[in-house]
Amino acid sequence: MAGHHGRHGGGRGPFGDGPMGGGGGGRGGRKRLFSNEALRLILLELLSQEPRHGYDLIREIESRSGEAYAPSPGVVYPTLTLLADMDLIVEQPGAGSRKLFAISDAGRAHLAENRAALEEAMELLTSLARRAEQVDGAPIRRAMHNLSIAVRARLEREGADRETMFDVASLIDEAASKIERL
Repeated sequence: MAGHHGRHGGGRGPFGDGPMGGGGGGRGGRKRLFSNEALRLILLELLSQEPRHGYDLIREIESRSGEAYAPSPGVVYPTLTLLADMDLIVEQPGAGSRKLFAISDAGRAHLAENRAALEEAMELLTSLARRAEQVDGAPIRRAMHNLSIAVRARLEREGADRETMFDVASLIDEAASKIERL
């Protein structure tokens, strides 16, 4: 989702540049929503609730953000490896080839030491979900696309005369007027 990746303020903190992250230009100019540390804290928090697979963690973050953000597997799996190397999580025996992770005692202590940064990261996920609920413009984009196709098709069919052009313009103006009064 665009719009929440920009910089907000100066300084570099636990969420990258600005208070919530978004730091690092990186490839193609895309900026990350969460810093590495913030993502580690979110993963630890989710693992403190129950053991999970990497894919489950990605889906849970996506769900908590209102489908507005999902970290890529290329970020999550190396982060899980790092957390295991730091002894903050442990791999659990599980069925199949997917690794199941659980938080360790050291991981719980790390969460407690970084509670404020964790709360800020979790609040960002919640605010993304609230924003996604409020501003889902998909129905409007679909309707605008349909209008564009209908107008183009009507004006191209057998050539539109002057009266047809004015009728189409009048209908669009009428719709605009009604929308302004909502």
